[in-house]
Amino acid sequence: MSTNPAAVDSYWMPFTANRDFKENPRIIVGADGHYYLTEDGRKVYDAFSGLWTSGLGHCHPGIVEAVQKQVATLDYSLGFQAGSDKVFELAEKVTSLAPEGYSKVFFTNSGSESADTSLKIALGYHRARGEGHRTRLIGREKGYHGVNFGGMSVGGMTPNRKVFGSSLLPCVDHLPHTWDPEHNSFQRGQPEWGGHLADDLERLAALHDGGNIAAVIVEPVAGSAGILPPPVGYLERLREICDKYGILLIFDEVITAFGRIGEGFGAQRFGVMPDIINMAKGLTNGVIPMGAVMVRDEIYDAFMQGPAEAIELFHGYTYSGHPVAAAAGIAALDAYVDEGTFEQSRALEGHFEEALHSLADHHLVTDVRNYGLMGGVDLQARPGAIGARGLEVHKKCFWDEDIIVRNGGDILQFSPFLNSRPEDIDMTVEKVRRVLDTLD
Repeated sequence: MSTNPAAVDSYWMPFTANRDFKENPRIIVGADGHYYLTEDGRKVYDAFSGLWTSGLGHCHPGIVEAVQKQVATLDYSLGFQAGSDKVFELAEKVTSLAPEGYSKVFFTNSGSESADTSLKIALGYHRARGEGHRTRLIGREKGYHGVNFGGMSVGGMTPNRKVFGSSLLPCVDHLPHTWDPEHNSFQRGQPEWGGHLADDLERLAALHDGGNIAAVIVEPVAGSAGILPPPVGYLERLREICDKYGILLIFDEVITAFGRIGEGFGAQRFGVMPDIINMAKGLTNGVIPMGAVMVRDEIYDAFMQGPAEAIELFHGYTYSGHPVAAAAGIAALDAYVDEGTFEQSRALEGHFEEALHSLADHHLVTDVRNYGLMGGVDLQARPGAIGARGLEVHKKCFWDEDIIVRNGGDILQFSPFLNSRPEDIDMTVEKVRRVLDTLD
């Protein structure tokens, strides 16, 4: 089977070097468990579990059955002033996995939408409490919060911002990122250095007056920037400063939720409770697009004012709480519990860490970092061709070693299945090393 070249040419692909890709397309036509089936009939191991999405493996039978049954029963239901039975069931299941004090969930369709939704909720919360002057938002350098304008504004990845900089939100500042190769390169887990960087929030509070800041948004572990675990004490210090000034703390857990770092939520793993938690990806195991924003009870309660018949939050999406997505989410969350997936993930961490750091001795590797089942390996960039070496590794892994490894520029990113076997991890690292050995 061969995809029509005209069809390939018609698709403007996201976050892709389109011209390079279309010279030799890497096209996937099927999936089963931990493997993709390619157009040329090969089984390719997925070392990134979708796009941080499919921790249970592809085409999980329980989720497949739930989706098939739901689409034949109720394909779509309006979500404004009515709702399907499945979305309410999913909301209860999500909150049952959460720490105490989070009992309300707002559904979106992606992590990008979750980021923008959480920012709007934060602004609306302060206004509902008579503090509408709190309009300033604080993100972090190297942070990624999707590609909608709100998320880009608080995000700190330069390539995502530079083209659109003149149209980003005003009243936004950024904390410094926490990666410094002089102090915390080749770090296993949380680095000891860097916790003091959270104190920059005190500087911003002094500059703008803390009473004018609405929210701080961070990823517990920065993912797309190349896997940057929080330094010891960093998240705790952010929580302390936010409490001091009445600032809401938002954890963007689109990647870290649902077992990626060995717990239902990163907040639980780090023992730091934010006010708002964003999620997506693992919510449905990547099967149907869906995201969500979970809030502390007092945030929801602050909106529940005025006439009972009045809309409290003028925000939402046509597909918020889509019944087929909700069915996929219910089945995914049931599988996490029934199969002990979070415990599997936690038990695999040590082996993953050792295997990943075995690449540290390669002459092309300049840094290795990991936390939970998230790993980043930095490659030495080619002079004048930043990202070229990383893309070559991705392509050689796909064509020569039958494995998918994601590159973000010259950073190789690893996101193994939560139910991987140790030998799957070893095989992944061995194949990456073989490819690295072929490069100049």
